[in-house]
Amino acid sequence: MVEEKAEDAKSTEEWLKQAEELVPFATATVESVKSFRGRWKNISAKLEQLPSRLSDLASHPCFTKNSLCSEQLQAVVGSLQETVKLAADCTSQNYAGKLQMQSNLDALAAKLDLNLHDCGLLVKTGVLGEATLPLTFTRSASGARREAMRWNVRELLARLQIGHMESKHRALDALVELIAEDEKNILAVAGRSNVSALVQLLSASSPRIREKSATVICCLAEAESCEQLLVSEGALPPLVRLLESGSPLAKERATLSLQRLTASTETARSVAGHGGVPALVEICQTAPPSSVTQTAAAGALRNLAAVPEVRHSLAEEGIICIMINLLDTGGSDASKEFAADCLQHLTAGNEGLRRTVVSEGGIQHLLKYLDSALPYEPAVGALRNLTASVNGDALIALGILPRLVNVLKSGSLVSQQAAASTICRISTSAEVRKLVGESGCITLLVKMLEAKANAAQEMAAQALASLLQVSQNCREIRKEEQSIPNLVHLLDPLNQTTAKKYAIQALSSLATSKKCKKLMIACGARAYLKKLAELEVLGAKKLLERLERSKFRGLLFGRK
Repeated sequence: MVEEKAEDAKSTEEWLKQAEELVPFATATVESVKSFRGRWKNISAKLEQLPSRLSDLASHPCFTKNSLCSEQLQAVVGSLQETVKLAADCTSQNYAGKLQMQSNLDALAAKLDLNLHDCGLLVKTGVLGEATLPLTFTRSASGARREAMRWNVRELLARLQIGHMESKHRALDALVELIAEDEKNILAVAGRSNVSALVQLLSASSPRIREKSATVICCLAEAESCEQLLVSEGALPPLVRLLESGSPLAKERATLSLQRLTASTETARSVAGHGGVPALVEICQTAPPSSVTQTAAAGALRNLAAVPEVRHSLAEEGIICIMINLLDTGGSDASKEFAADCLQHLTAGNEGLRRTVVSEGGIQHLLKYLDSALPYEPAVGALRNLTASVNGDALIALGILPRLVNVLKSGSLVSQQAAASTICRISTSAEVRKLVGESGCITLLVKMLEAKANAAQEMAAQALASLLQVSQNCREIRKEEQSIPNLVHLLDPLNQTTAKKYAIQALSSLATSKKCKKLMIACGARAYLKKLAELEVLGAKKLLERLERSKFRGLLFGRK
């Protein structure tokens, strides 16, 4: 006990002196051994490298201030003492058996390798650049406490790169605790070597180490600055393997990491290339409903579906049925939103996938989704895409119009644009246009013309231009006081909107009414149309001529 206390009380300089004294003694002892010459030659080569590594460590200006140096030197001394003992046993042939001694010598060589690696890495990590701070802090100086905590994270990250597995296990435990207190701690100090060490631990034999390293990487994945670092250091393959064979906690952390990382198109492609599609699909199907794991898997699959070349692989794994079922099950609100968005991506440009969605009842489930309090954008976007494969009459029979009206009333501007686009696409016949007009859409589309976003103005104008091909809708829009002023405003050349051609079409439909033409002129349409006609905007010249004739006839009538 007294001897142990004396060992613990040694300073870093004392450990260094003991190591430096042991190296030549151990080298000389090894050279005198006659048995197991091949193994001892290998050990001797490693001993020859130790002095330079010890010199590098000792020459660092903060050598005496960091506990890692002392710990590392203790490990070196332990290896050297074992070297002397095994050499003496071989010389005196004092060992149980040849195979046992061979095993012991192989283990010693591995320890010396680890010592050499750790001594070199300890200098390279930069962790010796500052003094090790105590693990306890006063609460009075929050800034100093925060910096001290970040230093602890630096040291713990360094410990992941040196020493034996049990040491790394303890470092991970402490790191997870610090991250639980404040995730920003690790983000402030994460570097390439630290990330590389964490990625390697994702494949450790211990399930607990895999869980904890996945927890830390999950934290890093939240930071945009760490995304490329994680990918370049090879995090994707072990994360995918954790989806397949990890513990429930490891699967959760790995799925969350992949959800965040696949927000990048390039990373999404890489995940698919590493077999991530079937693994994520399996997680989405088998994870408990509403669980974090299922929701994250749905989010990751949504990200993958945004990449056109990955969609075929997703379809082969049955993604369409899975997402449709997710819309209709007791999953979390977020998972349902991800499912709707996934279907929107899948139906964006592939007729075969659109038909599959329709045949599996996807339209009905998307309409039901619109009846919930969830964000409208993904479901309306998917329905808009499906109009390419289903005629307007069928969609109206399924009840799409009241849902679109509700979106135009209370949805976000993006969802309103998608609803207006859907109206354009389904309004392919006079009968459908009439039904759309009767649903109450016209008033809402007129109001949408006042939006600041050019895209919203354009979609509203395009929808109105289509609907006003029916005289009944023209009579309806005349009841809207701001309809003609809003449409004329879009003609102003100073207005950068791209909706001008649709505004001209809509106004042309209303130009059969003398009252409407008079209001257009009063709102300044003639001046705008003259400039647009000079720019050869489609329909501008013809509408201008109609207004000019109306103005001329009005003057003649006035003279009479």
